[in-house]
Amino acid sequence: MMASQLPPLQAIRAFEAAARHASFTKAANELGMTQAAVSYQIKVLEERIGTPLFLRKPRQVALTETGQRLAPAITEAFALIGDAYAAARGGADGLLCISTVQTFASNWLARHLGSFQIAYPSLAVRLDTSSHMVDFAREAVDVGIRSGGGNWPGLATHLLFRADFTPMLSPKLADSIGGVKTPADLLRLPILDPEDVWWKGWFVAAGLPPDDLARRTGSSMGSQASLGSAAMAGHGVAILTRALFAAELGDGRLIQPFDISGDDGHAYFLVYPESRRNVPKIKAFREWILDEVAQSVGER
Repeated sequence: MMASQLPPLQAIRAFEAAARHASFTKAANELGMTQAAVSYQIKVLEERIGTPLFLRKPRQVALTETGQRLAPAITEAFALIGDAYAAARGGADGLLCISTVQTFASNWLARHLGSFQIAYPSLAVRLDTSSHMVDFAREAVDVGIRSGGGNWPGLATHLLFRADFTPMLSPKLADSIGGVKTPADLLRLPILDPEDVWWKGWFVAAGLPPDDLARRTGSSMGSQASLGSAAMAGHGVAILTRALFAAELGDGRLIQPFDISGDDGHAYFLVYPESRRNVPKIKAFREWILDEVAQSVGER
């Protein structure tokens, strides 16, 4: 009885691809069909449902309200089928592709990922480290780690930790001026990336005139990973996110001289398409990383 209630698989495939691409032509190219064939299959589905799924406009199509309700469920169903097939075919749980920014990958994820791989030995993991904001509809990526405000339409978001910021430096550099006792002592030392807006925010929080940075010239390293390495080498004071340098602070390679931290509202988030929330490998990674973050930085 259940099978008789399902529309033809070809029609469902055509609808899912057209909804994802917002284009009958692109769906046809993906499926190896003609544009007319895709249009026909969608018409079959619309007749079964009894209402239009797309608004046909010149050179483009858009989902109707019914289409918008149906598309996420169909996409999730195909994802579940694909993952189940990959597991059966390979005798494993398949491949989890994670898109993440460089600093999070090197300073947090790489140091903790071993426990995930031990827990899920048959699930291979591939890291794509780039500042590029992945398009989940068109790229073979399962989950992402993004830095920002957390507002990405269509994506499920889970807060990992705040991207707060505070100065850090090597103990040797601090000792070179007899120790860093007040925020003003930092002005006696080289400042790494002095034009970083985080410095201005921290100076204001610390009660220092931000104009003192205007006369500084120096590096522009572009990532916290590079800044942290330079700070550990004693080249200057870096402004960094504590959660990303917990190991370096713990073993004394870096020191945080003050409890004063800045926060511009940005944070690190786990993200993935809302329609793929129940895909087993995504669910496994979500549960693991939220628990791991809670243990390592005490914040979810």
